[in-house]
Amino acid sequence: MNDTILETPPDTTMTCREINWSLKHIDLAGLHWPAATASETWPVLMIHGWLDNALSFARLAPALAGNRDVYSLDMAGHGRSGHRPEGQGYQLMDYVADLAELVETHFKDSPKGQIDLVGHSLGGIVSLLYAAAFPERVRRLVMIDSIGPISRKPDEVIDQMRKSIIKRMTGSGKAVVYPDIELAAKAREGGMIPLSPEAARMLVTRSMKSSGDGFVWQTDPRLRHPSMIMMDEAQVTACLKKVVTPTRFLRATQGLLASRPELDSRLDAIANLDVVAVPGGHHCHLDGNVEPVIDAVRGFLDDAE
Repeated sequence: MNDTILETPPDTTMTCREINWSLKHIDLAGLHWPAATASETWPVLMIHGWLDNALSFARLAPALAGNRDVYSLDMAGHGRSGHRPEGQGYQLMDYVADLAELVETHFKDSPKGQIDLVGHSLGGIVSLLYAAAFPERVRRLVMIDSIGPISRKPDEVIDQMRKSIIKRMTGSGKAVVYPDIELAAKAREGGMIPLSPEAARMLVTRSMKSSGDGFVWQTDPRLRHPSMIMMDEAQVTACLKKVVTPTRFLRATQGLLASRPELDSRLDAIANLDVVAVPGGHHCHLDGNVEPVIDAVRGFLDDAE
């Protein structure tokens, strides 16, 4: 593992280490913030959102690493992790399967064979589905601006499948080449979910690779392809009802879910859930004042130790 110095948050430094986990069919990368003191505390595994990477948690992770090991994963196709083979896509359940193998293979020696999971956006969805399927492996679950998979109506299944197959056949198009990282970060600032210059620069440094005289996105372009199959709302609710792990949902006051009151019905489906409102947008754990998120996550994970 290689040591990396990150400015997270401003005015402090925290050493993290590059880490790689080999699975049967893919190699995954990530970052490790070692515990500052020897501890038998459960390790924390953090999982980022769509098109982000392990540095999504660069401000939250060091604040939790005082008495525990904290890991942040690059999901398949993201950051420095491997890409799926040709002919495959990035289906939601494949991420859940990756997580299951990762925990079973590389975290089996944690106390009681359990970990704490912190997931943002897509990472929160993956973490929730894993906790539903493998409750014995998850001690505590935190979801940041995430409350289950996006659903589609049953009569939309075929249209969704058709759209996905057409995109798989037509491909992703030619990669954009940026002359420097700064211009790539500027493009990320104005993306589908806008970020501050500081947050965009942080993420982009792990999402780019050199190519000729410039830089291209290292993330797999197939990540932008539509999902082949999506659950309907009844199936999502059934998944939520299987979650027995103590769970905390951090609802960002200006996040993606703040304007989706129809999702409030999902809150009742999770038996052992509490909800904490935190200020900020969808990346409330990375962008702006992250102290409320740090307090909410740390307090929840510490509460049962």
